[in-house]
Amino acid sequence: MKKLTFVATAALLGSVLASPMAVAQQKFVTIGTGGVTGTYYAAGGAICRLMNKERAKHGIRCSVESTGGSVYNVNTIKAGELDFGVAQSDIQYNAVKGLAQFKDSGPHTDLRAVFSVYPESLTIAARKEANIKTFEDFKGKRFNIGNPGSGTRLTMDMLLNALGMKTSDFSLTSELKPDEHGAALCDNKIDGFAFVVGSPTANIQDPTTTCGAKLVSITGPAVDKLIKEYPYFAPSTIRGGIYPNNPDDVKTFGVMASFVTSAKVPDNVVYAMVSAVFDNLEEFKKLHPAFANFDPKTMIKQGISAPLHPGAVKYYKEKGWM
Repeated sequence: MKKLTFVATAALLGSVLASPMAVAQQKFVTIGTGGVTGTYYAAGGAICRLMNKERAKHGIRCSVESTGGSVYNVNTIKAGELDFGVAQSDIQYNAVKGLAQFKDSGPHTDLRAVFSVYPESLTIAARKEANIKTFEDFKGKRFNIGNPGSGTRLTMDMLLNALGMKTSDFSLTSELKPDEHGAALCDNKIDGFAFVVGSPTANIQDPTTTCGAKLVSITGPAVDKLIKEYPYFAPSTIRGGIYPNNPDDVKTFGVMASFVTSAKVPDNVVYAMVSAVFDNLEEFKKLHPAFANFDPKTMIKQGISAPLHPGAVKYYKEKGWM
């Protein structure tokens, strides 16, 4: 996979004198997201849609790639095989610090933040027949902890540790991707699953609609301790009624979805990306319900651990936000 590829056709070269814009080298950028039914994919698609609308101005074509999630995106950006990616704020933090799953590879010194996107709540869904009231009720049950390399998996590892639980406490521990866990729940192959995600999302909408899946609150001293110990966590509420068969608010905790890139991506490319989003912010908000409450001044501060990319800083300073 080759990113930031520059191409010029013979036809374009033949029109050098006639049209300066036509001969501008076209750039291709790719955004790493998550599963195709998740909010990351929707966010990446929305950003590309806005960016491609202005392709005549900046000469950049944007495409979206479905990936394994936050950790994969950060590692693939580091490898130079993705230009941008969506990542949970805790994954961004760990990558910058060289912690957790980045301990062996060390700090990702070239990782750069662009902006945060929306809150992501740890969402726990259970089969209604399983009669789950608290997370501890999943002991002896079949539970999907998330696929390796995802932000969901990291958050679940931290929650289990905080609760003094292990995967062996479940009768079955699965590692399904978000695109698979809803069907598995409704087909009675698992009793519950975890997903760190912005709501509403199809991955939760489908099982709550199809088989009446119930969302489970995640609260208590262990969660309070996690929030206090790790600055990227915060209390979160999934509003009642946002999903079928779940009329009450669900208390949990979560992170921020953040948009990241590499210091090696040119300033003008990041500037074009940021401009496309913030110059069309009202349109962007309408592209997905999770984007409805976007506020530019918080988007450039919350969930940001890596240094902001200079191309983004240039735009934010022009707007007087920094």
